[in-house]
Amino acid sequence: MQTSMQHQMMGYDRASTMFSPDGRLLQVEYAKKTVRQGTSAMGLVCKDGVLLVADKRILEKFIVPQSIEKVYQIDEHIGATASGILSDGRILIERAQLLSQQHRVIYDSPMDTHSLVKEICDLKQMYTQVGGARPFGVSILFGGVDNQTPRLFVTDPTGIYFEYKATAIGESETEIKEVLYKKYRETITIDEGIKLAIEILRQVLGKGFDMERVDGAFIRLSDKQFQRLKKEYIKKVLKE
Repeated sequence: MQTSMQHQMMGYDRASTMFSPDGRLLQVEYAKKTVRQGTSAMGLVCKDGVLLVADKRILEKFIVPQSIEKVYQIDEHIGATASGILSDGRILIERAQLLSQQHRVIYDSPMDTHSLVKEICDLKQMYTQVGGARPFGVSILFGGVDNQTPRLFVTDPTGIYFEYKATAIGESETEIKEVLYKKYRETITIDEGIKLAIEILRQVLGKGFDMERVDGAFIRLSDKQFQRLKKEYIKKVLKE
């Protein structure tokens, strides 16, 4: 802590292009801390597709819940959810949508999830080394289906990315991952994943949990079509 304070006093956190004496980019580290203050989101690779579920965190009772979007459609076979500064996330999501559509027009085929993630992370990384700009303060979960293979990626503010079987981002990342470590299995179905995701949100949100706060989507291997989670479908799955 003392070393960090010394770095700040010496101005090493004034630009993302300035390394501290121990080789750290403090502005980038601050961006990663911003993600941990964002709303919770999780993704699960299932045997029949991929699932994304996020908490909307409705701050005012007069806000129309349907106006808050936390899970976005990128293409027919790709979805995404973000945590951190959502205005930053929206810009990157729109870039991803544009890249995906351009690929379809140019190559007459859908863009694979990994290539799209790499393009977005290239942009994120560029903003960690450009003077007069700050890093994107957002992490994005990308879920998609490529050639009958469900895939899930996490993009970091640094521009790095990893592929996961199941993971979480946001304020309750640690608690959600602890439950996933115990209860996730590779043979889980999308419907079972929905039950698990709702169970986890109930646990981490406690009394604040409300079905209106849940946003989600899934892409099945059978049709490779992005489908939003509707309250009626969630209730039906929970009863089974």
